[in-house]
Formats: sequence, structure tokens, C-alpha cells
Amino acid sequence: MLKVMFLCTGNSCRSQMAEGFARHIGSGVVEAHSAGLIPAGVNPYAVRVMAEAGVDITGQSSKAADTELMEVMDVIITLCGHAEATCPATPPSVRRLHWPVDDPVGAVGTDEEVMAAFRRARDEIREKVERFVNGLR
Repeated sequence: MLKVMFLCTGNSCRSQMAEGFARHIGSGVVEAHSAGLIPAGVNPYAVRVMAEAGVDITGQSSKAADTELMEVMDVIITLCGHAEATCPATPPSVRRLHWPVDDPVGAVGTDEEVMAAFRRARDEIREKVERFVNGLR
């Protein structure tokens, strides 16, 4: 089973959604983890839009990037420029990928407008995770 860590700044939204999709879509193929450089708690909007997609991430928690855990990963995928630029060094055996996804956390407006921003990020992440997992099969 391929060990994958999704990394972003706060581990509150994009990396949480990627972990949830990887667990759901990649069951039996991927061992999914997520972390953040500055953990900020799981965003409630992320939980809501993932539930709409049939994926429950309520049991996930926001975690700090653990260099020891990162060293045993097969792949580390950054989801924001900040994480890509400041990700701790990893051994050459760990494959690094960067999937830039706009951060919906800064969305403003009505509840529906904020949800729309989170849905856009969710759908983009789902597509990337599906492509990644299908490439492993």
C-alpha cells in the first residue's frame, strides 16, 4: 500500500479533503495522511462539502507536519504554494508532487457563496485524487 501525505499550511481544508478522498477512493491502495505547517483545526465548511460528496471527515483532526512520519511516506503532495516552499526536507526516496488548489478559507459572502468556493476546491481535489489513485491501479 502506498503511503501518501497531503500537506498544506493549516491542515484545515484542502489537505483534509484530499486525505478524505484518498481514504474513500483509494481504499486498499493508499494509506492516506494529512498535516499542516501551522495546524488550524478542521474547517466546518470542509466537513459540510465533503459530506455532500458522501465522504465523512468528521473523525479527522488537524495535525502538525511530523518529519519522522514524512520520512516514511512514499509520496508527499503539497496543496498550496506556502507548503511547497517551506515543506521540511525529505529523503530522496520520498516522491514530491505539488497540486496547487486555491484556498477557499478566505472566501467571503453569503453562506452559499462560501460553500460554492469550498465546492470548487473539493471538486478539483477529488479529480486530482481520482487521477492519482487510478494511476496506481
